[in-house]
Amino acid sequence: MLKALSTSLAFTACAAASMAMAQGAGSAGGVLATHRISAEMAHEMVGAAVTSCAGQGYKVSAVVLDMDGVRQAQLRGDGAGIHTLESSFHKAYTAVTFEIDTIDLVERSKAAPVSTSIAKLPNLLLAQGGVIVRWGNEAIGAIGVGGAPGSDLDTRCARASLDKVRDRLK
Repeated sequence: MLKALSTSLAFTACAAASMAMAQGAGSAGGVLATHRISAEMAHEMVGAAVTSCAGQGYKVSAVVLDMDGVRQAQLRGDGAGIHTLESSFHKAYTAVTFEIDTIDLVERSKAAPVSTSIAKLPNLLLAQGGVIVRWGNEAIGAIGVGGAPGSDLDTRCARASLDKVRDRLK
């Protein structure tokens, strides 16, 4: 059953990504039109996430990834542990992989068992703190935050960074 769920999750993620790209990318003669987070916005987002958490007394790191899982910006907050650099990346990477906020993925895992393969695939982390960045309905990246004393708090700081740039994501 777990193997079937794993295969189903992987297939669903790939199919959803393929359909989204085909529908939203506007392919013309084999050339895809895509939207990307600018370097300026990515840096603004990681700064806003770290600042939001710091204002609450949390020492975190934040990373913004594009939909290919490539780091666009990363910031280690003052006093944040070295592990927060990797955990923020893994949370964002997981959100990009499944095109879903990791808080929702964690909730889904409570209702149905998650395949043990998620622990074996590189860079995936089943923890809150990864939030998808959308331009309209199109997923264009993700922000991950790690280091607050609870993953739900990481999610709040990630969402605070999106609130800062929301008017430019329509």
